Amino acid sequence: MRVLISGAGVAGPVLAYWLVRHGFEVTVVERAPALRKAGGHAVDLFRPAMEIVERMGVLERVVAAKTGTERLTMHVEGGGRPVDVEVGRVMGAFSDRHVEIMRDDLSEIFYDATRHDAEYVFGDSITAISDSGEVTFERGRPARYDLVIGADGLHSNVRRLVFGPEERCTSWIGAYLAVASIPNYLGLDGRMEGLAGVGRMAAVYGAARLPDARAVFLFRTPEPLDYHHRDVARQKELLRARFAGAGWEVPRLLDEAERAPAFYFDSITQLRLGTWSRGRVTLVGDAGYCPGPAVGGSTSLAVVGAYVLAGELAAYGGDHTRAYPAYEAEIAPYVLQSRTFAVGAAKRLVPAGRFDLWTLARAANLINLLPRAVTRAVTRAAAKLGGKGARLHESVALKEYAPAEGQASTP
Repeated sequence: MRVLISGAGVAGPVLAYWLVRHGFEVTVVERAPALRKAGGHAVDLFRPAMEIVERMGVLERVVAAKTGTERLTMHVEGGGRPVDVEVGRVMGAFSDRHVEIMRDDLSEIFYDATRHDAEYVFGDSITAISDSGEVTFERGRPARYDLVIGADGLHSNVRRLVFGPEERCTSWIGAYLAVASIPNYLGLDGRMEGLAGVGRMAAVYGAARLPDARAVFLFRTPEPLDYHHRDVARQKELLRARFAGAGWEVPRLLDEAERAPAFYFDSITQLRLGTWSRGRVTLVGDAGYCPGPAVGGSTSLAVVGAYVLAGELAAYGGDHTRAYPAYEAEIAPYVLQSRTFAVGAAKRLVPAGRFDLWTLARAANLINLLPRAVTRAVTRAAAKLGGKGARLHESVALKEYAPAEGQASTP
C-alpha cells in the first residue's frame, strides 16, 4: 500500500519508520526546501517516547544529543534573591526516564533513520486530496495514494484541506510562547537563566553542541492577540509591548530577538477535534491533537501517536476503516490527560498573581534544601495532587505490534 505523509518534523519520520517496517510504501512530502537545521527549541522525550526511540535503534544518538541543561537560575521581579534549581530534580516529578533535546536535532536523527527506506520530497506541499486518494501538489505531478496522513504540525495544511479552517478546532488556553536564536553572550553552558514575574517569564539557555543560545518568552493576556502566524514583525511588536519595563537581561534579549535569524511565536493552543480521521485521511501529532506547545508534552505524544498509528494500520492490514478508529481509541486517553495537564502547566509556569509568584519561588527553594530522595517523593506527591496527571507519561503502556512478514523485529 502507498502512504503519503505530509510533514518531516518529528511525527512524520517516526511514522515513516514504523510503516516501512510493517511493509508499507511511504512517501514524505515537506514544505520546507530542506531538513530544518536552525537548531529549533528544546523539547522533552518522556518514558513512552524513549522506549520507542530505543526500539528504533537511535537511543544512543538521542542521548548523545541531549541539551545538557542541568541548572535553572530564576530572578523574580520585585526583588529577592535568585532561585537556583537542579533541573533533574524537577523533571523527576514527571517521568523516571527523560531526555531534553533540540527539536531540529531530534528531527534529523529520525530522518536519518528513515531516509534510505522512505521517499522524501522537499520543497512541495499538498493542494488537494480527493475521496479516492488522488493528491495534487504545488509543484509535483498528481499521484494516487491509498492513505494520506497529516503530520504537519499545529497549523496543518492537511487538516485545513480535509477538516476546514483552523479556528473551528482550536482552543486557546491563555498564554503565548516565543523562542529566538540569539548569541550566547552570557556564556551559558548547561544552564538556563531567567526572570519570572506576574503574567510573564523570560529566560535564555545554552545547550551542548549548540553554537548560540535560545531566548524563551512566556506570557499571559486576558484576551487572544490579533496577529497572523506568519506576520513576524507584528509578533515581535506584541512581544516587546508585553515585556516593556522588565528588568534583568530582558531588554537585551528583546533586542537580540529583533535581529534573530530564527524566531518562533505562537499561542499556546490546544486542538480539539471530534475525530482525527476522515475517509483515507488521518492526522498524527500536533496536526491532530496538540495539547499546547511547551506545556503538554506534545513531542512525546507525537512520537507515541505515530508508533500507534503505524501499528494499528499493520494490525488491520491497511484497512483504514478499522485501523483509524482503533488508533484513535488507543491514543485518546494519553491525549485527554495531556490536555488537562497542559492547562494546569500553563497556569503554573506563568503565575497569574503575586501570591502565585511567591509560591513558585518558595517551592523552588524547598527543592534545593531537601535531600534528593525526599525531593523526589515530595515533587511526585505535589504533581499527583495538583498537577492533574503530571505522571501521565509513566502510565502509558505501549502495545506490541508484530512486524510485517519478512521484516526482522526491531531492536
